[in-house]
Amino acid sequence: MPSTIVMTGASRGIGRVAAEHILREAPQAHLVVAARGATGARLATELGGNGHRVSHVAVDLGAPDSVRSAALEIRGRLDRGELPPLHGFVGNAGVQYTNALTAGPDGFESTFAVNVLANHLFVRLLEDRFHTPARIVVTVSDTHFGDFAHNLGMVPGPAWGSPEVLARPGAFPKPRSTAAGRTAYSTSKLAAIYLVHEYARRLRAGIDAIGFNPGFVPGTDLARDAGLATRFAMRRILPVLTRTRFATSRAAAGRCLADVVLGGTVAPTGSYVDRDQVARSSEESYDPRREAELWDALERIIEPYAG
Repeated sequence: MPSTIVMTGASRGIGRVAAEHILREAPQAHLVVAARGATGARLATELGGNGHRVSHVAVDLGAPDSVRSAALEIRGRLDRGELPPLHGFVGNAGVQYTNALTAGPDGFESTFAVNVLANHLFVRLLEDRFHTPARIVVTVSDTHFGDFAHNLGMVPGPAWGSPEVLARPGAFPKPRSTAAGRTAYSTSKLAAIYLVHEYARRLRAGIDAIGFNPGFVPGTDLARDAGLATRFAMRRILPVLTRTRFATSRAAAGRCLADVVLGGTVAPTGSYVDRDQVARSSEESYDPRREAELWDALERIIEPYAG
């Protein structure tokens, strides 16, 4: 059945692999890649060979106004029949900075803006255009466990606080430090899991929400803002860990993401999928009070953009 899947973070890393698998395994799907203008246009051309249906919408995920414009453009194309019915959204884009002070044009801390706020704004603006069955997949991370077993101690665990504070620069101690930037990342991924739980409660029946954890995937551009030594280790040294249980290759993680998006991995709404199977996320990630608090805060934050 022809269907539209909207995807962020498809230009590189596991997202690029997943996009290629989605198009190969679901030839009737129309993939809309949401990316910066020139990147999105190039990506649509590269993915759109062999009869695959791919188009793009320009977006700066760190700017809520831009996310709103992209979502409204997709709504318009759906309403005009330029796209088949919407059955999927993949929030795969993610950023990590070497500080907790980087901000976008609206003043939101960039890690939170891209990893949390952009996904929520997309989902809320597209929610009434989904045809069921539909699946929303948000790429999360096992850094939210905050322990050595899940990330070899490379990323500090989350430090939860008021969502209004987390959304702004300087939410963590020593905000200019790399540790603060990495804490912002793990905290944003905990927030994403909270949102998945809230979507499972609040979205209408037939729209499933899944959190997908690819595991530690060295060799991607997630650490592109890190120092030279870290970037070298991520690209040249740490990939050897993919031969162990501590890491996942880009190819394997991308295939797993595609399987979750297309329903090949069976997972009820609200699930946390660890690579290729449903698993339990951290104990901290099951907190209905925090989940409701985050939902309410995000609804207040997006109100100027969601009208």
